[in-house]
Amino acid sequence: MAYLFTSESVSEGHPDKIADQISDTLLDNFLAFDEDSKVACETLVTTGQVVLAGEVRSNTYIDVQDIARNVINDIGYTKGVYKFSGDSCGVISLIHEQSQDINQGVDRENKKEQGAGDQGMMFGYATTETDNYMPLALDISHKMLIELAKIRRENKDITYLRPDAKSQVTIEYSDDNIPQNIKAIVLSTQHDDFDADDDKMLSKIKKDILDILMPRVISQFPGKVQKLFNEDITYHINPTGKFVIGGPHGDAGLTGRKIIVDTYGGKGAHGGGAFSGKDPSKVDRSAAYASRHIAKNLVAAGVANEVLVQVSYAIGVAEPTSISVDTYNSSNVDLSNGEIAKKVSQIFDMRPAAIEKRLKLRNPIYRETAAYGHMGREPQTITKIFESPYSGKVKKEVELFTWEKLDYVDQIKEAFNIN
Repeated sequence: MAYLFTSESVSEGHPDKIADQISDTLLDNFLAFDEDSKVACETLVTTGQVVLAGEVRSNTYIDVQDIARNVINDIGYTKGVYKFSGDSCGVISLIHEQSQDINQGVDRENKKEQGAGDQGMMFGYATTETDNYMPLALDISHKMLIELAKIRRENKDITYLRPDAKSQVTIEYSDDNIPQNIKAIVLSTQHDDFDADDDKMLSKIKKDILDILMPRVISQFPGKVQKLFNEDITYHINPTGKFVIGGPHGDAGLTGRKIIVDTYGGKGAHGGGAFSGKDPSKVDRSAAYASRHIAKNLVAAGVANEVLVQVSYAIGVAEPTSISVDTYNSSNVDLSNGEIAKKVSQIFDMRPAAIEKRLKLRNPIYRETAAYGHMGREPQTITKIFESPYSGKVKKEVELFTWEKLDYVDQIKEAFNIN
């Protein structure tokens, strides 16, 4: 019997994502001037206020207030009418030094034996459902909001958009887990109050979303996915009827409150740990990236059509307490899940220091992860410039989304005897 599955995404202007982006930009600035920085930075945003809290151990100082304001302005909160803007909001910093009790469990004289920054379990997932090995409903949800933000910044085809937005996609699957059609699409976008007649305003928004946004989104997908966008889709565009009050004035935002949006949209599993604001010694982040890297390369190599990788750690201990693999009965090799997991542990060194080195995680690469998902993104090399009133200016060439690289496919094929 066919079944339905739904995933959602939120825009860079969503309050929780504002918080994530501020936290990760602070992290990037610490790492840019001191790559050994230990950072766990949380952010709260609400009407006219930003609160920064957390723990940092670093040899550098940064202007956290100025950085937070720049992020807010970059996102698009630049007008007083939003009741939240980078130039006018208050920024309170409650950041203090990291606990020595935690640090002594992480740092080692031999860096290779660096302990895990916390206990817990992390998951990585991949599927052949899309070209980027991500669940389709989440991939569509992200692309809708990425394109909506582009249209907002162009300020040409649609001129009334504000930064806050959410999307949601429901897909019908066959019994053998093949997408059959898209059943429903939800899009709520913040907007200017541009017409005294609310019904006319909503009608204009609906028409623009269907006629301008959706064709641009659909064109990004291969033909097999484009066929799923049929005339039977139920669209819910701004279903409350009006979305003028939004952003941190409409709802408070917190770092780490969109962990399912950040990962697999409800597919696979999640260990519960958030990513943003955490340096890579925190395995909540680094091991989740490493697990995605493993899962994606396993699927790309043909080991299985769908893979979930779990890894777990004890705080202060280098070696993981477990590595497991679930292929959801989609394995293409004559091995049990346990046997596949054993080979994985032989191919991939999952000690925290090895993960940091393999995926180049001690670089300032995290602002770009903090909106539209940490997984399924395109690996790329860019140049970033950081300025500090205390440490001057640095220019760094960094690789983004290294955990999305298919650089272990050949090694996996050899290990699993796949031609």
